[in-house]
Amino acid sequence: FNTDCLAVCLEKGTLREVVARPLPHRYFLQGKVDQDGDGMRVTEASVQQFVMSDSCAKVEYGFVNYHDNPIKMYWISHSGQQVYNQEIGVGERKTSFINTFIGHKFEFYDSQPNEDALQNELLFDWIIPNHGIIGFKNYEFPHVPVEGVERQVQQTLKSEWRRHEVVKRTFSPLAFDKGRLPDDLYASLGAYWYNNRDVPHVVHEEWGRHKGVFVNYWETDVNFIQIPWHLKKRWQRRLRELVEAWTGVELETTDMYGMREYTKGARLLSHVDRESTHAASLIVNIAQQNVSQPWTIEVHDHADRLHEVVMEPGDIVYYESAKALHGRNTPLQSGTYVNLFTHYRPLNDPDWYLRDNPEGTPEPLIDVGTCNLVGKPDEYSKGAVQCQNSAIGPHLSPSMFTATSADDMFQWWKSVGPRDETVEDNDNEEL
Repeated sequence: FNTDCLAVCLEKGTLREVVARPLPHRYFLQGKVDQDGDGMRVTEASVQQFVMSDSCAKVEYGFVNYHDNPIKMYWISHSGQQVYNQEIGVGERKTSFINTFIGHKFEFYDSQPNEDALQNELLFDWIIPNHGIIGFKNYEFPHVPVEGVERQVQQTLKSEWRRHEVVKRTFSPLAFDKGRLPDDLYASLGAYWYNNRDVPHVVHEEWGRHKGVFVNYWETDVNFIQIPWHLKKRWQRRLRELVEAWTGVELETTDMYGMREYTKGARLLSHVDRESTHAASLIVNIAQQNVSQPWTIEVHDHADRLHEVVMEPGDIVYYESAKALHGRNTPLQSGTYVNLFTHYRPLNDPDWYLRDNPEGTPEPLIDVGTCNLVGKPDEYSKGAVQCQNSAIGPHLSPSMFTATSADDMFQWWKSVGPRDETVEDNDNEEL
């Protein structure tokens, strides 16, 4: 028990199992707040300052607009006065985040037809409850002619196969590993998802022809929850430390994608990520709802052997995302599955992928001897395949599939595709 801790600000929506593990900046320690828990950024504060800071009542809130027109946003003062705040444009790229406080109220008006928006339709009013985001209407997925999908998939896999062969540098024996979030990070990530898991916070992810066929948005909804900037930085800093420990290399953050929610029938085509920015990455499983069968992340190692990794909420998978082909080609059989993605590269080195491995880099694990299926064909992450070299780990696919070409990848995609009789129809519950 820490007798220096005078107060803790707990987030609504925190999972019971980690409720006693908030992020460091949520502790009030004898008039001080340790922002990162390492003693490097310590600020002095009174109790009132602590409560009114981002340790507690000060939050970030975002607004994404899919209404027909831009929207005018007004803050409602304590006296009821409507104070103009901003205009919110249309689309994900026009998303706006603001710093505000729990309990603040805002109103949103159509910008048309009158110049004075207060003379137009009141579209929505909202009282800020926590960190979060809200969407106005929703993005509509474009129509995709089904007869052209196979050809696009085949062309895409040819491109991805070539790209994965370009990257020279490696960081680990298998190109991936599995781990677990620290409790305080899981508490924060889980609370943010919980508080924003329903409409109008979650919206369709903006997929279309310009993004390709990596996610089958023409068959099933793919949803998205954007993340506030400052909260994202807190998460990025901590997650980067985990990836640095895995790679043994000093890294810089290049990107953190928001929370993607896959729904029943979802597939993610095998691919690699951007070479210059996505050297080492993390998949973070945030939540699963009504998932009846494991939905494995498929990762090909440095010898192009397929591994299928089962994840539970709070699990992480480290992976060399510009080098190792990865995806989820088997359809999600039921429920919803929420992931967060974050990406890193060696510090100040956008050309890292063209370089040879520096001295001390672990050797890629290529030859593991003879391998045999000793478990069940549907047994994942439990050592169903055993090899003479046990360093291969427990995640080798029971299919024992090894790709040698883009055509192999295409045949795999077809072989594990949807079969009507295997897709359950008993989970119509929406988040």
